[in-house]
Amino acid sequence: MIVWLNGTHGAGKTTTSALVQQLLPDSRVFDAEKVGEALMDIRPGLPALGNFQHWPPWRPLVVETARRVLDYTGGTLVMPMTVLVEEYWREISAGLAQHSIPVRHFVLHADQETLRGRIEGDPDMGPSAFRLKHLEPYAEAARTWLHADAEVIDTTRLTPAEAARRIVEAVKN
Repeated sequence: MIVWLNGTHGAGKTTTSALVQQLLPDSRVFDAEKVGEALMDIRPGLPALGNFQHWPPWRPLVVETARRVLDYTGGTLVMPMTVLVEEYWREISAGLAQHSIPVRHFVLHADQETLRGRIEGDPDMGPSAFRLKHLEPYAEAARTWLHADAEVIDTTRLTPAEAARRIVEAVKN
């Protein structure tokens, strides 16, 4: 099984995924961003498209990597990864379904003011124009398809530990 934690930057995906992994027996965290980083290391570089998710190899490589890891380890993969393009989500989820891998898709949501504050006040990454640039595309995806496609956990007033407990309770039920 895959527990996919979607949402934009500042929603708490990375922190929450580590806590979900601790609470969910036989689980591991797999950050699909690492697949994108591997593609970014190709030299000479792939076409500049502004985001590794736009590269056609990224999506099937995420599916194949998740499948291979699950085949090897069993259990559950907790995957914190923002996917805001519906076509990309459909491609990934269909690829996982082809391999009979169940997916629980959660969106960690927070209001725009909270997200902006978290991004601007991030003690590790500092304010990030890249991260702030994703707030509007997230809001658009939330309005048009994302919230209808996933189980929404509003993290505006939740700690990451509270969000993780809600996710694990949902997965176990």
